[in-house]
Amino acid sequence: MIVLKNINKVFETEELQTHALRNISLEIAKGDFISISGPSGCGKSTLLSIIGLIDQATSGSYTIGAHDVTTLTLDQAAELRNEHIGFVFQAFNLIDEISVFDNVALPLKYRSEKLSKVAVKQRVESCLQKVGLSHRVQHKPNQLSGGQQQRVAIARALVTDPSILLVDEPTGNLDSKSGDQVMQLIAELHQQGTTVCMVTHDPRYADMAPRQVKLFDGELLGTVASSQLISQRA
Repeated sequence: MIVLKNINKVFETEELQTHALRNISLEIAKGDFISISGPSGCGKSTLLSIIGLIDQATSGSYTIGAHDVTTLTLDQAAELRNEHIGFVFQAFNLIDEISVFDNVALPLKYRSEKLSKVAVKQRVESCLQKVGLSHRVQHKPNQLSGGQQQRVAIARALVTDPSILLVDEPTGNLDSKSGDQVMQLIAELHQQGTTVCMVTHDPRYADMAPRQVKLFDGELLGTVASSQLISQRA
């Protein structure tokens, strides 16, 4: 479904070139759950931004299904992103002035295919049920705990029925108990068929993905099965 070949990302100033990613090749199939981990500054979030069509690679090829990303205009890339990709960030990025329902419904306003009010209601309520927040539909985000707000953010990412869920340090702003609950939810969504690509610095959470991608200084060290890593530590 997603194929990256020889992806390079270089950030340039007048005085300096920084190679954030070097010759990254990666495939993510439908139904996969992979974690991307490595030390701070190794390129994890940069790679996720390229996969999510937020940023562009300096060189290399990238395809999503039948779409060659390197040939798309910015508008075409934005449309592809809205149709195929759901994002969950460390910061919840919710709007406190509107309800949980309206926060979750927001991405549907930017879809090329407009839905009826009934269809929007059904989608939002279904996603909130998936994350266990049906009873909070009319609350404002600032009336919720941090863990609940991250669940709202996950529901918002799911409402467009994306091909893949991109998750960047989803537990970074949470206490350990709330973080564990959010990660359990992400694991359950994967078991239900959601494709997940997650950046995390926490080895415990990286182990929850069946496949782990290890980065160091912008280079891909390797892709390994979590079961193999866990058995090596035992």
